[in-house]
Amino acid sequence: MQIIESSKVKEKVYVEKLENGLTVAVIPKKEIQKKYVIWGTEYGSIDNNFKIDKTGDTVRVPDGIAHYLEHKLFEQENGKNSLDVLSSLGVDANAYTTNNHTAYLFEATDNFYEALDEFMDYVQSPYFTDENVEKERGIIGQEIMMYDDYPDWKLYMNGMRCMYKTNPINIDVAGTKETIADIDKEKLYTIYNSFYKPDNQLLVLCGDFEVDSLLEEIKKRLKINPDKQEVQRMYPEEPNEIVKKYEEAKMDISKPIFLIGYKDKLEPGEMVKKDLAIECICNMIMGKSSDFYQRLYKEGLISTEFSYNYEFAKTYAHILIQNTSNNPKKVTDELSKEIEKYKQTGFDEKEFDRIKKKMYGEYVKSYNDVSSIANNYLTDYLREINTFDFVEEVLVLDKEYTEKVLREVFVEEKKVLSVVLPND
Repeated sequence: MQIIESSKVKEKVYVEKLENGLTVAVIPKKEIQKKYVIWGTEYGSIDNNFKIDKTGDTVRVPDGIAHYLEHKLFEQENGKNSLDVLSSLGVDANAYTTNNHTAYLFEATDNFYEALDEFMDYVQSPYFTDENVEKERGIIGQEIMMYDDYPDWKLYMNGMRCMYKTNPINIDVAGTKETIADIDKEKLYTIYNSFYKPDNQLLVLCGDFEVDSLLEEIKKRLKINPDKQEVQRMYPEEPNEIVKKYEEAKMDISKPIFLIGYKDKLEPGEMVKKDLAIECICNMIMGKSSDFYQRLYKEGLISTEFSYNYEFAKTYAHILIQNTSNNPKKVTDELSKEIEKYKQTGFDEKEFDRIKKKMYGEYVKSYNDVSSIANNYLTDYLREINTFDFVEEVLVLDKEYTEKVLREVFVEEKKVLSVVLPND
């Protein structure tokens, strides 16, 4: 068993790879009532093209199939839906699909092991028929239509399509009504047998657990499955350049919303440090205490805080900055000027240290919540990152490196603007 420890937040993660290949991470939180479990599979919407090693066949599956499978996994051969079973136990259960992984989760205060029985049973027991796959098509079609009417999602997807030419991150996670029409039970079983393999999964549990006894309970609930097929993921080569600078849409909203994106390149071994630097830059330039934010707020160009995030995985990386404004292009131009100013002057040392301490406090605070701890561990594990590195490295982040990131990443040639305007 491997023990990963953080001296800063005084937390430990106990990690064991079981005989069947499943990696289990237990994060004990003594005297906490809630218990949180998340089971992640490294299979998301971008994994739509792969080669089966045994046959050499190349497989192209319909867009949206990862999300479709997530929906179908709850339906069991006994006619029950596992979400309903878990809900009857007083457990809050859910699932989600992202660009690079799919996860199933639940949070419980009581009936934990009864919930774990159902949870581990349905994730390991796919049951797809012609009838139940067809039944789901209309449900997911309605969900796709709902997302099409969601302004923030339209804003995000248009931003992705401005930045990425061939990377499948520019494809909607749920697919389209046309692509899901090609999904059948055989394709779902192909995906399950190709990617829902124990050695491609991570089970994270956070709560008041005794590690050894919990691991024994998990081992009891493991099912013996036939060998799954080995596959190689295939991703198209993505150019460094953006596709286009600007995209707009019109929807039924009261005020324009906008998203500024900066396309970046992956730097293995440096992503935590870079993430911290970008968060620090965004805090200093456009955080609520910044002169820039205060000026734009007083001028009425913005009425809310900026949201910003560095989104990255193994095949993509980009900065996203979002807000509302009656004049998105003006705000974007003003932000570009502010960035150029800091490229010339650099950051104030005292302000830089203050922002780092603020970030450190936020990271430490996140360790009070079992769901945040488990979700962050899963996300970082799939990005091949030690989740404790963020809190360990934030205070030693240096100003010179941060200013270097500002100059190299926040460049006009890699910037896009996505805007959603009110209907006329």
